[in-house]
Amino acid sequence: MTSDEQLMLDFQQGSREAFIELFERYREPMYGFFRRRLNEAARAEDLAQETFLAVLRGVSRYEPRALFRTYLYGIALNLLAAERRKRSREGTHAEEAPEPAVSTDPEASLWVQRAIEKLDADACEVLLLREYEQLSYAEIAALLRVPVNTVRSRLFRARMALKELLVPQQGRSQERNS
Repeated sequence: MTSDEQLMLDFQQGSREAFIELFERYREPMYGFFRRRLNEAARAEDLAQETFLAVLRGVSRYEPRALFRTYLYGIALNLLAAERRKRSREGTHAEEAPEPAVSTDPEASLWVQRAIEKLDADACEVLLLREYEQLSYAEIAALLRVPVNTVRSRLFRARMALKELLVPQQGRSQERNS
């Protein structure tokens, strides 16, 4: 299988097939990225498409200094930030929320979704990038422009906060009394 970076270099040289392959590999992950952060499926689809348009427009400037995946998610994060600024200016506060975790129990999914919504923005973003987007610590650090150790500590704090939110209060008080 050809690497993403090689496909992007092939695309720079004019290979339409290389771009189609990249699009096929990342279409669903990009949609999922936006869908988990915006509660509007149509807008998530639009932003996923805009991400690939940005790749098309910037193909001549692409340099394989980092993984293509990091490059792509960097574009997506910039588009998401612009979308949030636009909504803030317009006063549109359409509910932004992570998609519930995949589970056979819809009630459990709802609990997880609500718990993730309560995390602070930095913790939430690191958690989503790691757990949903499956990015490495190094990729997250590059995207957020923070040291890897900052990613590690934010992820640890996010997981601990999530655990606190998901463990029933009653169960914790019983554990302490045991």
